[in-house]
Amino acid sequence: MATLILPGEWIKNWEKSGKHEFVQLCKDLTEKTDHGSEVRDIQAALYELCWQVVQGNLKLDLATSVLGEMMELRDDMPSILADVFSILDLETSALEEKIKREHYTSLVGACLFFVPEVILKERLDPETLESLGLIKQAHQFNQKIVKIKTKLFYKQQKFNLLREENEGYAKLITELGQDLSGSITSHLVLESIKSLIGCFNLDPNRVLDIILEVYESRSDQDEFFLSLIKSYMCEPLTLCHILGFKFKFYQEPNEETPKSLYHIAAALLHHNLIELEDLYVHLMPVDATIVEEHKRDITEAKQIARKLVMVVLPSEKSEDKDKEKEKEEEKNDKPPDNQKLGLLEALLRIGDWHHAQSIMDQMPSFYATSHKAIALALCQLVHLTVDPLYRRSGLPKGAKGRVIHPLRNKRAPRPAENFEDLRRDTFSMMCYLGPHLSHDAILFAKIVRLGKGFMKEYQSENRPDGREKMETLLSCFLCIADQVLLPSLSLMECNACMSEEVWGLFKLFPYQHRYRLYGQWKNETYTSHPLLVKVKATTVERAKYIMKRLTKENVKQSGRQIGKLSHSNPTILFDYMLSQIQWYDNLIVPVVDSLKYLTSLNYDVLAYCIIEALANPEKEKMKHDDTTISSWLQSLASLCGAVFRKYPIELAGLLQYVTNQLKAGKSFDLLILKEVVQKMAGIEITDEMTSEQLEAMTGGEQLKAEGGYFGQIRNTKKSSQRLKDALLDHELALPLCLLMAQQRNGVVFLESGEKHLKLVGHLYDQCHDTLVQFGGFLASNLSTEDYIKRVPSIDILCNQFHTPHDAAFFLSRPMYAHQILSKYDELKKAEKGNRQQQKVHKYVAACETVMTPVHEAVMSLHPARVWDDIRPQFYATFWSLTMYDLAVPHSAYDREVNKLKVQIKAIEDNSEIPMNKKKKEKERCTALQEKLQEEEKKQLEHVQRVLHRLKLEKDNWLLAKSTKNETITKFLQLCLFPRCIFSSIDAVYCARFVELVHQQKTPNFCTLLCYDRVFSAIIYTVASCTENESHRYGRFLCCMLETVTRWHSDRAIYEKECVNYPGFLTIFRATGFDGGNKADQLDYENFRHVVHKWHYMLTKASVHCLETGDYTHIRNILIVLTKILPCYPKVLNLGQALECRVHKICLEEKDKRPDLYALAMGYSGRLKSHKAHMVPENEFHHKEQPARSATPASQQNGPGSTGKPASGTSKTDEGTSEDGERGKDKAQGTTKPVNKANSAAAKVTTSNGNGALNSTKAVKERDDKEKSGKEKKEKKEKTAGSTPETKAESRREKLRDERPGKEERPAREGKEKTPKADREKVKAEEKSSKDDKAKAGNGEPAEPSRERDATKESKSKEKGERSAVTATIKSPIPRSESAESERDHKRRKLDSHSSPSHSSSVKDNSNEPKDSTSKHHANYNSVSRSKSRERETEKKESDGTQGRSKEKKEEKERKERKRDHLINEREPSLESKRRKDENGTNSSKNSKSESPSCDSPLSTEKEKTKRSKSSSKEKTDSVKPERTSSGGKKESRHDKEKSEKKEKRDSSGKEEKKQYP
Repeated sequence: MATLILPGEWIKNWEKSGKHEFVQLCKDLTEKTDHGSEVRDIQAALYELCWQVVQGNLKLDLATSVLGEMMELRDDMPSILADVFSILDLETSALEEKIKREHYTSLVGACLFFVPEVILKERLDPETLESLGLIKQAHQFNQKIVKIKTKLFYKQQKFNLLREENEGYAKLITELGQDLSGSITSHLVLESIKSLIGCFNLDPNRVLDIILEVYESRSDQDEFFLSLIKSYMCEPLTLCHILGFKFKFYQEPNEETPKSLYHIAAALLHHNLIELEDLYVHLMPVDATIVEEHKRDITEAKQIARKLVMVVLPSEKSEDKDKEKEKEEEKNDKPPDNQKLGLLEALLRIGDWHHAQSIMDQMPSFYATSHKAIALALCQLVHLTVDPLYRRSGLPKGAKGRVIHPLRNKRAPRPAENFEDLRRDTFSMMCYLGPHLSHDAILFAKIVRLGKGFMKEYQSENRPDGREKMETLLSCFLCIADQVLLPSLSLMECNACMSEEVWGLFKLFPYQHRYRLYGQWKNETYTSHPLLVKVKATTVERAKYIMKRLTKENVKQSGRQIGKLSHSNPTILFDYMLSQIQWYDNLIVPVVDSLKYLTSLNYDVLAYCIIEALANPEKEKMKHDDTTISSWLQSLASLCGAVFRKYPIELAGLLQYVTNQLKAGKSFDLLILKEVVQKMAGIEITDEMTSEQLEAMTGGEQLKAEGGYFGQIRNTKKSSQRLKDALLDHELALPLCLLMAQQRNGVVFLESGEKHLKLVGHLYDQCHDTLVQFGGFLASNLSTEDYIKRVPSIDILCNQFHTPHDAAFFLSRPMYAHQILSKYDELKKAEKGNRQQQKVHKYVAACETVMTPVHEAVMSLHPARVWDDIRPQFYATFWSLTMYDLAVPHSAYDREVNKLKVQIKAIEDNSEIPMNKKKKEKERCTALQEKLQEEEKKQLEHVQRVLHRLKLEKDNWLLAKSTKNETITKFLQLCLFPRCIFSSIDAVYCARFVELVHQQKTPNFCTLLCYDRVFSAIIYTVASCTENESHRYGRFLCCMLETVTRWHSDRAIYEKECVNYPGFLTIFRATGFDGGNKADQLDYENFRHVVHKWHYMLTKASVHCLETGDYTHIRNILIVLTKILPCYPKVLNLGQALECRVHKICLEEKDKRPDLYALAMGYSGRLKSHKAHMVPENEFHHKEQPARSATPASQQNGPGSTGKPASGTSKTDEGTSEDGERGKDKAQGTTKPVNKANSAAAKVTTSNGNGALNSTKAVKERDDKEKSGKEKKEKKEKTAGSTPETKAESRREKLRDERPGKEERPAREGKEKTPKADREKVKAEEKSSKDDKAKAGNGEPAEPSRERDATKESKSKEKGERSAVTATIKSPIPRSESAESERDHKRRKLDSHSSPSHSSSVKDNSNEPKDSTSKHHANYNSVSRSKSRERETEKKESDGTQGRSKEKKEEKERKERKRDHLINEREPSLESKRRKDENGTNSSKNSKSESPSCDSPLSTEKEKTKRSKSSSKEKTDSVKPERTSSGGKKESRHDKEKSEKKEKRDSSGKEEKKQYP
């Protein structure tokens, strides 16, 4: 009973303060108006006081005096005190401590004078009464009570029914039904009722029932009847039972409980006249039934949803219809009312929220409010509570709002005056309402507007204590949005206004909060209620219907349907649409077009749905082959770009998602950023740009937009601005750049794991391309201040953020340009001077101001020793400039201006266009034209300023501390190679920069060496490139080759642009001056040799890559070759070498690797079409040399050549010295100019870092060789068996042995690096070479390869023997096996050498005798001495040569006739033999001759014979390239001819040993 505990201090200080406090407490309790509760509280207070007396803590007299005072507070206080004594009587009688019982008895005895005896006798135990002296004997008293009770309750009187007269009830009803508007009060009526009960002996319970009946019929008189019942009522339980009987009457089927009964029950509950727990048990149905019904509803809803999704057959449809009919019939038997819900509605109507809340807590979530009447009643209650606050904070300006009349009920929830008051009741009411707020759209709008009002206050609140309260309220509003607003929106049918209203609130939330809400809405809300389950299923079904019919033609109609559907359930609709797009990417365009009818909220939801689809952990982002990105991801990325560009959707979430993925080390999703930037900013990244596009990309922004991209993405101004704002507002610009720059290497070293190399390369490219694209966007869209504020200095980027140097400079470059221009403008304003010279000086000053800190900053990027080779100023200049700074693309500007002129003319000629539209279009085109012209003028001025600046700077770029070779190495390593593969424009820039440095006559910069290093070792560079980098590297090589080709094409150009330039000096030791010595410059002819050597090196590298079999090597070299096709191959034999290797790739990869096959086929086709532009080698370099035309068919300078020499060359070959120098091999019979090149070009080819070479020793050695060669040649001519009979016999023997030898050929040819020429040409050449061998006494064999020559020469040098006889070289006698293995070893050794073995006119110091180094002199006058020796030699030998040449001519004619006869005989057998050879080596066998211009052997012989008369010196030189062309084919023939030529070898054994020791 004791719910009130008196403080112990009151008891201790009773007399001082405790008594006063207790009395005050009792007075307060008596003033309470709640019926029943005040009595309980007073009882508790009195009980506490009495219990303290029983415990002995308070004196009896003190307690008695207080209790006496209490009697005055209420009339019924004696009765209340008697109740307390009754409780204490029971408690103390059970106690063992007698003292407490005595205290109790004494207390009651002391209170007898103010508590009537009658009341005590009613309530106390007889034994207690006896101890108090109120009765004599307890036993007798008990007996008396029994007798009285028996008489009253069990004794039946006669004529009992007649005791209650009808008249009394009639009068009672009349009394209760009278007009109550006058002065009639419940007290007067109660007195009348008492009189009627007494007069007519009426049953009090029945009277109470009649009072309730009348109250039910007059429910508007709440006040009167409630006070009457309160005054009349005896027991609350009695009233509850009577009400329970009334409710039970209506619990029969087809009965409906009247609302009036619910109302009076609610009123009685509200005024605490009855307890809810007592009444609840009388109501039906029981709670368990309600829970089952709710579960059944959910199950039915899910079944309906499943049916909508399933494909149903017609037979099944009819069965389902029958079942539904049966169910409907069952429903017709209406079940009894749910009285609990009826009572709940009544409670809500009168505003009794607390009792209503108790009932709703007994039921499943949202079960009660799913009934519309209850939902509307609760909505009305919420209207009442929020109305004052809404009028103050939520009502839009100008709106009046509907007047809401407050409830007359003072106990109803109090209206909210501020946002804090909403927490009291309103938020809880809203949560119980849930999705069923949809029934009241007005209240929905009110709540949303209140939310907007709150967010304004929240954003302006700055006080810490206020902020904390606001945070709590914010979480409440978010809960309301999650549990009430969004689910309710789902149940509102296509209410676009509500959707926009909600967006008005949601846009004030951060995107993190919004996306959280959308996630809950999409994934959880639709499972919480049967109605929402059905709505979801219906939406999906409708979405399917629309998407099946969506095409480009009906976008407008379908778009409207999509819009209607999306207003209410966007998450479900977009989820389905995205799933379809992931499967069918051709839906992207119509879907994007159909989204124009969406609301702002729907666009935001779409952004969330896209991000959720991208982040789906169940989907693999790679295809099953693990080499490419999944198509679903590519489709979503395309959709992102299109949607975010076309519609005003917030980008922050998507950008943050990409950033988070990068931070987690995942780069797949960069595809999204790439698409978004491309579509929104119009910045396209592709390595497939045409040359016109690339040229346009070097211009200004307008030119880039007009001519630089494949797709003309117009009107990107707004979308670019949105993207920029999103990046800046959320501080994502720099983090994205840095993460992408770091992730490039992360892709390779961290992310790759077990991924396929192809995929790793693709991801690396994607990461890099996106970085370039994104950086370009920032540079062109951010203001100078924004950019400089966000991008740190270069040293911080590299050292602190670990950004790769190329990316760091890429990000910093626009900043430098901005700073220089701003400083330049500042200087111009400060000192006004219009002269061009003054402007240039100011620009240079601005550059120095801006770039000086950069020069200092870059010092920390590399070790100190780096700056010994190149200056930081040169390094920073290279990395800070762009193509925009170096050249103006005039042709691109002209092209775009002409296009616009054509457009204007077309618009004028088109009569169908309305005049106003015509005018607009013309104005647009004219404005664009003017912009382009202005931009061109501006760029021209800028380029002039930059070039002037570079001219001033160039002298300080490169130091003279180290060799030019080291300088070039650092330049390539730190500048050229990293940047040339960064982007297509950078590739062009690198090539143009090298050319510019050359043109500026930069001291200590060797242009020759730079080009040589670029072209000579591309294998490793190509192998380390990704696919896109290969495109860029190929473009770089193409631009470099363009420059070289231009210089190569015309002597005038070469002499204008190269001669007397320091870049073409052949002194490799850096010097303080640029030598003007003519001998130090590379002349035009030797430059052409050098270019040929570069082409050869490219061929060798390409063939090597093609034959590795490695996917990356083959793919990359094919890409590079495709890119450089305009400039390479230019030489016919090199083109043939490539052609057959590529053909082989086509055959091998057709079924294995389709992508390689496609690349190879594409290149092969283009190469064939380019063949018309190729020239024979003798036209490519040293075209004025007399011996050139006699030897083209045998000049095989292809790498690892296997071609045989053409007939008619054997005599010309005689007298050639055995010098195996690679430069001579390349020069192919160079006379006097070669000697100069021996000293000059040797320096060009020091790509392995060799220093300058002295040519004096080289000339001497070659002179010795020439003399000894001539002597041996004369001796051989006299002694050799060169009769026609001998030749014919040897030829027949060779043909017999050729058949078994051919079967060995394919195996050997697989190892050789160089392809063969035409099959038909091979036959003729084979036979002619055999005739030559038979006629030349020793039967000269085909020349060995260039590599083998070099090996033989080094061997002969070791023995100190310099003579070399061509007849001996041509000998068909096979070498020993040991010699062959030794030769293979040497060839491998030479192939692995970093310097090419065929450098034009270069004598490598590795071929010099060891003792020659001591005699080296850097004296270039040796060239003139070598010329004089050559002249003397010519005079001595010219007389003996003329006579022999006539004999040779006759022999050759005879040999030609024999050879033609044998060709006709042997051709069918040879043809069949070749058909048996494997297909893969078919074309490689055919390319045995270097030059396809195989003239008839007879005419070649005649020409050669004539030219041989000119000088034997020319012959000695002309045979050298021929020897280089024999290659592996010679090796294979030696194996076949071993047995038949044994004796012939004996005759010339000594000379042969010198060559093949």
